[in-house]
Amino acid sequence: MSLWGVRLVSLQLSLSCCWAFSCHNTLSSPDFSLPGDYLLAGMFPLHSAPLEARGRPTVTFCDRSNSFNGHGYHLFQAMRFSIEEINNSTALLPNVTLGYELYDVCSESANMYATLSILSTLGRRYVEIQGGPAHFSPVMVAVIGPDITSHALATAAVLSPFLVPLVSYGASSMVLNARRLYPSFLRTISSDKHQVDILVLLLQRFGWVWISIVGGEGDYGEVGIQELEYQVTRQGICVAFRDIVPFSARPGDERMQSMIRCLVQARTTVVVVYSGRQVARVFFESVVLAKLTAKVWIATEDWAISSHINSVPGIQGIGTVLGVAIPHRHVPGLKEFEEAYVRADKGVLRPCPQGSWCSSNQLCTECWAFTAQAMPTLAEFSMSSAYKAYQAVYAVAHGLHQLLGCASGACSRGRVYPWQLLEQIRKVNFLLHKNAVTFNDDGSTLSNYDIITWDWSGPNWTFRVIGSSSPFSVSLDINTTKIRWHGNANQVPTSVCSRDCPEGHQRVIIGFHHCCFECVPCEAGTFLNKSDPYRCRPCGKEEWAPERSETCFPRIVVFLTWHEPVSLVLLAANTLLLVVVAGTAGLFAWHLDTPVVRSAGGRLCFLMLGSLAGGTWGLYGFFGEPTLPTCLLRQGLFSLGFAIFLSCLTIRSFQLVFIFKFSARLPTFFRAWVQNHGAGLFVMISSTTQLLICLVWLAVWTPLPTREYKHFPQLVVLGCTEANSLGFMLAFTYNGLLSVSAFACSYLGKDLPENYSEAKCVTFSLLLNFVSWIAFFTMATVYQGKYLPAVNALAMLSSLSGCFSGYFLPKCYVILCRPDLNSTEHFQASIQDYTRRCGST
Repeated sequence: MSLWGVRLVSLQLSLSCCWAFSCHNTLSSPDFSLPGDYLLAGMFPLHSAPLEARGRPTVTFCDRSNSFNGHGYHLFQAMRFSIEEINNSTALLPNVTLGYELYDVCSESANMYATLSILSTLGRRYVEIQGGPAHFSPVMVAVIGPDITSHALATAAVLSPFLVPLVSYGASSMVLNARRLYPSFLRTISSDKHQVDILVLLLQRFGWVWISIVGGEGDYGEVGIQELEYQVTRQGICVAFRDIVPFSARPGDERMQSMIRCLVQARTTVVVVYSGRQVARVFFESVVLAKLTAKVWIATEDWAISSHINSVPGIQGIGTVLGVAIPHRHVPGLKEFEEAYVRADKGVLRPCPQGSWCSSNQLCTECWAFTAQAMPTLAEFSMSSAYKAYQAVYAVAHGLHQLLGCASGACSRGRVYPWQLLEQIRKVNFLLHKNAVTFNDDGSTLSNYDIITWDWSGPNWTFRVIGSSSPFSVSLDINTTKIRWHGNANQVPTSVCSRDCPEGHQRVIIGFHHCCFECVPCEAGTFLNKSDPYRCRPCGKEEWAPERSETCFPRIVVFLTWHEPVSLVLLAANTLLLVVVAGTAGLFAWHLDTPVVRSAGGRLCFLMLGSLAGGTWGLYGFFGEPTLPTCLLRQGLFSLGFAIFLSCLTIRSFQLVFIFKFSARLPTFFRAWVQNHGAGLFVMISSTTQLLICLVWLAVWTPLPTREYKHFPQLVVLGCTEANSLGFMLAFTYNGLLSVSAFACSYLGKDLPENYSEAKCVTFSLLLNFVSWIAFFTMATVYQGKYLPAVNALAMLSSLSGCFSGYFLPKCYVILCRPDLNSTEHFQASIQDYTRRCGST
């Protein structure tokens, strides 16, 4: 059996059941029917649903005492009025008369009964189809209504396989947007998707990020709060409490008391109530009973300006009510039409004709009893809703006008198939009292919303329009000065779990909601990006930030420049030393054959002075921005030059001690030492060793320019990597060993002849060398700034100048100031004196 056949069988069964359990031979009102060339069906809630439980699936008897629904009555009259207006028009559907069958859909069963009645043939109890759904032609060419989502879903599901146009004036649920499931459904109200977007903008407009959501049972409320929760969560708004008010709830019952307690415990100032009018009334009656006040209540369009809600006793004390409402629209002549209906002679109620298809749900006995003094008031909310029903009828009429080819002035009264009419209704685009009527791809009309607030400042309830939304873009225009907030200060209430953090403080979430947090200051070197308030981000390598910062600042690049005062002092001292060394070399060259120069080492002095000059040149590499050549040469030149000087000093001291103290005892060794040039050989081997150490150091642990970020948060200190390498430590250690050797040999020669004893001066120089480097390494452990190269240069300069001064300055003094001591006789006398002293001991 085909899918179509299965659906048809199920419909026949449903229709039979509905007929079996419905009322037969009941009274009917002639106001519910009107003959015509083409019939429209209307579904309106003239009465409220019964509260008692049913023991069997009977069709609800709607016309009961104390159940009349004035709002549904105005919708009912709006359709009757629009049909009469169209039939009297010469421009729309000329020479065609529209008729109707209206149904009271006070409950689910009454709604389903009306739906199946629309599909069935008049006077019969089944749906007759010949040739498949494409050729199905029911008596009712289109259906207006119903008003609530649950009824619309049931009706749309039944009518959609037959493609019978269903134009609702009040069902706004997003579920009905599914074209695949409900292809014949249209509506003259915006989809709840647009309403949810407006609600989110309203919450954002006032900075409310900690809210509760209460929905009503059914598709309208449940789907609505599901979409609302999804959208607000995407926008960073937290839902502290969420619940559904069931249909079975009663004011103040245990279920509602529990809900109100949870609502209080959530500590939210703002509560969004996404519900239909009936369930919303139960909720607010419970709120009033619980004496819950000082809240901001956000209303959806279904109850925002409904008198069914604002008439709850004591509701004026619950706080501030803001909401989304359908913009006020006026149906010209509707009020007069209702007044004329009351005055008209209606005759008497008649029983259903034998074999007809009518029931108790085409009856309203209370409507017959209205008088001019006692009739439902056409309030603003009902007028706006009636306009939507009025729009729906006109949309069907314009679609039929196009289908029948009435544009030529005369309509062809042929058979109308539902799918043909559906296509034309989807295409309609006309003005109805200066308001454009057209359907979008979802089958909804494009319309805006009013933003309203309740006003209890006068003797009676009213509302103010404080803003509106755009139908084409999701945006709000609100005049906040029109809002009267609860409380004496008339200030916008706050609804947050935690107050905003001060600048530069990150949010540390407490619990499950990101809206509840502690404020922790950002550490130095990190900043808070406003796009992510939950994490302090580290600054880049070239940036810095103080504590509690929201931005990073560029680091200042520093190094020891040439024009620094300390640099100028060191450069002057180093240059002076270099000049003095050069002058000393010239002086020694001029007095090369004198006893002082010969006793100092003769030509070996030039090697010592040259090594000191080489080390001095290395100091210039500590100034200016470090580069690869300066990093390679500055320590290398000093290490090699100083090693050569120390090697010469060591061997010079060693030779003097050996000559005066051990040559007589070890004549063979002394003779071999002199014949094999032991002094020169030692200097060459020692210097070559240091040279190899330096070459390995520069090749393996190459000193490179470096940028230091750790020690100064605001600075980038430029330097070289040599102090961190093993090669540097090897070269430095080797020089240290040479210094100790030179010190030991000099100390051993402290009692040599006066002209040959440099123990005091050399010892002082080497001690100055040790102290200088100890001071440098101590400073390096506690300070890594831009002046550390100056300290290094000072240590090197101290070592070089100290060694030069201790060894060469006394000799220069003798040459320049005491030439009488620079004679062979003086030196021989000194040696003889040393010999006598040794002989006496």
